[in-house]
Amino acid sequence: MLRQSGFRVRYVNFGRTPQAEPALARYDGLVVLGGSMNLDEIDAYPHLGAEMQIMREALKRDLPVLGICLGAQLLSAALGARVRRNPIREIGWYRLDCTDAARSDPLCRHLCAASHVFEWHGYTFDLPAGAVHLASTASCRQQAFRFGERAYGLQFHLEADAAQIRSWLRAPSCPREIDPEQIVSDTQGHVRAAVELGQRVFGEFIQLFAWRAKLRLASR
Repeated sequence: MLRQSGFRVRYVNFGRTPQAEPALARYDGLVVLGGSMNLDEIDAYPHLGAEMQIMREALKRDLPVLGICLGAQLLSAALGARVRRNPIREIGWYRLDCTDAARSDPLCRHLCAASHVFEWHGYTFDLPAGAVHLASTASCRQQAFRFGERAYGLQFHLEADAAQIRSWLRAPSCPREIDPEQIVSDTQGHVRAAVELGQRVFGEFIQLFAWRAKLRLASR
């Protein structure tokens, strides 16, 4: 969707290049994705600290920032909030409930029409000071938040289509206690609506990128 909107995408894979230090000078915004590690493993994965520092710098520059799953936890930690284990590991499809604040939010107003979203996490986070709580599930309160006007954290995976979910279920790191067949069955019932929801939410976020790009071009 970013490429279709005319943006160049630079993908930084810290698993392959753990010492990477992306410079933000030519960026219009950040999307920070998930991973199998957790924030209490920062000694083993020092790039987590680097990612939080990059996010803090992006926030100071007023760049749009979108954190997904671990990315949402990193964003909350970068804003000073606590990240911790959730009492229940959420893996599979969960009903999402939006807050009253979400109904007027540019991105998350679309979540109010959602039925189920795909989850894959065992940790959660506290709401950062000054942030707006936007969505929850019955087993995990913090599912979406906004900080300022252009930074969002989403605990769930609107970017995951059926092929991506099947890939995660086949991964060696897939927890043994889950039922892959049930998740595949549930995916057939929910994924189309979830992908369409993702297109609406991400489309709104890309408009924030476009605003930054126009501002940068106007300043030349």
